[in-house]
Amino acid sequence: MFTGLIEGIGKISGIRRTHNEMRVAITPLFDTSDCQLGDSVAVNGVCLTVTEMRDDSLSMDVSGESLSQTTLGLLRLGEHVNLERALRLTDRLGGHLVSGHVDGIGKILKKEQVHQSWLIRIGIEEAISRYTINKGSIAVEGISLTINACEKDFFEVNIIPQTGMVTTLLTKKIGDHVNIETDLIGKYVEKLFSKGEGRQEEKKTSGIDFETLVKLGFDK
Repeated sequence: MFTGLIEGIGKISGIRRTHNEMRVAITPLFDTSDCQLGDSVAVNGVCLTVTEMRDDSLSMDVSGESLSQTTLGLLRLGEHVNLERALRLTDRLGGHLVSGHVDGIGKILKKEQVHQSWLIRIGIEEAISRYTINKGSIAVEGISLTINACEKDFFEVNIIPQTGMVTTLLTKKIGDHVNIETDLIGKYVEKLFSKGEGRQEEKKTSGIDFETLVKLGFDK
């Protein structure tokens, strides 16, 4: 589990592809001396596991599933990526709960400076937009951001100077693709209230409906 508050930037120092999988080596540009084998690290918002450590780099394996659902397959040698190590239970939760399981890929449609900040519009599919709400949380390239406006095919976020300085987001250009993870809460709420489709065992109500919530006092 992560917070979406990027710890620092890493540089891609090695890429090795085998069949439909990939191993990537990353040289962190900040202190990661307490990292251990098996640790979880979010790379541009994708949760990966450290499988090899050298003096100046961390190596991680990327499965075929992750390559098909994220932008990691587009990485190039020398490219910078956002890094965040897993949340400790004693840490402050300054962003929002981020799982590192990317929901899909968005495309930057607009990038406009507004005073000291930047407005970025990102195009998305309806499968993602159903979980976006005004002032809700979303992770873009692993960065916890607040949605300022959203429609069925895009959402907009504001990038303050601090976020721009410590992440890679402002290096992105119009037309570039980014990893998107929507808020966990919306997906769980939808699942609880859905009647289920597809598999036979899912064709049941959750047992939670408006009448139940009223009985529990949630109408006040």
